Amino acid sequence: MPVNIPETDQKRVVIVGAGFAGLKLARKLYKQGFQVVLIDKNNYHQFQPLFYQVATSGLEPSSISFPLRKAFQKSEKVFVRVTTVQNIVPEKKIIETPLGYTWYDYLILATGATTNFFGNKSFEKNGIPMKSVSEAVYLRNRILMNFERAVAERDPEKLSQLMSVMVVGGGPTGVEVCGALAEMKKFVLPKDYPDLDFSLMEITLVEAGPHLLNGMSPEAGKKAGEYLKNLGINVRLSHKVTDYDGSTVKLEDQEDFQTETLIWAAGIQAQMPQGIDASHLVRGNRIKVNRFNEIEGYDSIFAIGDLAYMETENYPKGHPQVAQVALQQATLLAKNLVNKREAKTLKKFEYKDKGSMATVGRNRAVVDLPFIRFSGTFAWLTWMFVHLMSIVGVKNRLVIFINWLWKYATFDQSLRLIIRPSLKRQSELDIQ
Repeated sequence: MPVNIPETDQKRVVIVGAGFAGLKLARKLYKQGFQVVLIDKNNYHQFQPLFYQVATSGLEPSSISFPLRKAFQKSEKVFVRVTTVQNIVPEKKIIETPLGYTWYDYLILATGATTNFFGNKSFEKNGIPMKSVSEAVYLRNRILMNFERAVAERDPEKLSQLMSVMVVGGGPTGVEVCGALAEMKKFVLPKDYPDLDFSLMEITLVEAGPHLLNGMSPEAGKKAGEYLKNLGINVRLSHKVTDYDGSTVKLEDQEDFQTETLIWAAGIQAQMPQGIDASHLVRGNRIKVNRFNEIEGYDSIFAIGDLAYMETENYPKGHPQVAQVALQQATLLAKNLVNKREAKTLKKFEYKDKGSMATVGRNRAVVDLPFIRFSGTFAWLTWMFVHLMSIVGVKNRLVIFINWLWKYATFDQSLRLIIRPSLKRQSELDIQ
């Protein structure tokens, strides 16, 4: 049975994934005379760079999420369908979903990336990833519940295990969540739990490489390390975790670490839909594409964002899996689809690096721009401004700004709520 989408004489573009790339492309295309079908398992767009603030009670989940249907209320050419892709049938130019099948003129795969546990089942089972709003809320619940359990615990070793946190992965996510946890330990949690001894709470960051923030400058990684150590974070570089049973972390050639909260921020892998030949896959489960984001050998199927692997002269090992690459690829692909429809020459993609940044708590951040590198308070303000302007929705920006202002003035977050869905009811809402 076909998905209920009106038939028109317009070219139909089916976009799978409503992340940075998918949402940007949909917004560009519906103004260009295409019929756009946007498919995602969620009915909202998620702002991934701020997941860690949801996990550490700094922001509400709704403030970094934006309803997809609201984004396209004024367009009659965009059709949102909340479902998943079961299979792609390239020879028939259709995709199959639990709602039925739909045909396409152009298919855009923008499914993004998910957590990569590198085949380690113990970390996959017991570690906590942070690649979605729901996972961030789960982490917030876990942290707060551990402290609720701690107030009733008398054994000092068990207390330390409940209160301590290990973060695996020294990229921006790992560094930022460590900074947020350190501020909670210093300013917030002692007021909520005055009967606990916070000298028992250890926050440890483990990075397998020799420096933090791989992908940014060595100076930025070094400065971030200094900030973290000043906040009391135990930073372990060139260390590898090997196993985790839910309470004991085993490290290669090091002593075990006791914690019931291990946050996995060590890697990502692309989410690959069924139906594309495995010969097109490269490291990280990414799909190899040409300079126009086309999957070679397929008629009118494209991949953009974290899913796409494109080799260029400046990026012979592919582009970094960051938001700016996704946004720039979506912008160019929108133009190229217009050119393709009109039988015009397509333009090759060339990434323009606008810089990268990471924050390590209040008045601490590092910024690498193409023309300057800096850190400290001004870098922190720059980070806040860039992220605030990148949020979808004026209301969301205002809510986040008020939350940040309140937190800065009061040294407090007011969103420490343990909200757990009923498993029975949740199963009824899951999208297959």
